[in-house]
Amino acid sequence: MSTRFKTLRILNAAAFLAMVFVNVLSVILPLNGIEPGQVSDSYPNLFAPAGITFSIWSVIYTWLFIFVLYQFGAFGKKDGFKAASRIGSLFVISSIANAAWIFSWHYRVIPASWVLMVVILISLILTYQRIRSQALTTREKLFVAGPFSIYFGWITVATIANTVTLLVRFGWDGFGLSEALWTAIVILVGTIIGVIVTTKNKDILYGLVLIWAFAGILYKHVLPSMFNMNYPLVIGTTIVSLLVLAATLIATAVKRKNAN
Repeated sequence: MSTRFKTLRILNAAAFLAMVFVNVLSVILPLNGIEPGQVSDSYPNLFAPAGITFSIWSVIYTWLFIFVLYQFGAFGKKDGFKAASRIGSLFVISSIANAAWIFSWHYRVIPASWVLMVVILISLILTYQRIRSQALTTREKLFVAGPFSIYFGWITVATIANTVTLLVRFGWDGFGLSEALWTAIVILVGTIIGVIVTTKNKDILYGLVLIWAFAGILYKHVLPSMFNMNYPLVIGTTIVSLLVLAATLIATAVKRKNAN
């Protein structure tokens, strides 16, 4: 194994630990004396999901930690070496951007947070393409493709949410259309993206993440202490989107079964 790949593994581990450290600080301190949810609440919009939905980060970070261990050969030495070489420095870039995003978000520098979110998204798109451009072993599917599928899926939704927050920050009036209508349009766009990515890559995990996110949006809209069903257009659109995504996952599962 070359020195370059050994260095990549170390950089991946260091960047991951730095990302997790900053995220933990943002909750424990919290940074700037503000919790992440409080920042979101200060830019109210109809797309943001319920707080419980963000618990998916614990799954993402745990699975990424397993990837970091895997690249050091913890679950298959030969495959682990290949994992770092396939992804290159993209994981380092996404992890550093993730940590920087936390600071920009907590200090309410929303334009910078949007730029950093786009950097994370692009890094994950490229990572996702690199991983799926080659035949994968069973271990690679579990320890490499798996964590990046859910990470990519969640950042897809997070980028949309960050964009909505940016528009709220600048007082965008939606070209005169109601907020509920724009939210419904955004949800449909997210659904189309989810269907395309899930179908094209036969990636059930990616689709499940979008279902989780949209379920969080629906939950917030029907919860009496939140939107209390005041936006039926958003609720109806979200339900339709959830059904479409569920049908897509079933069809994808059937195709994968037949292919195998």
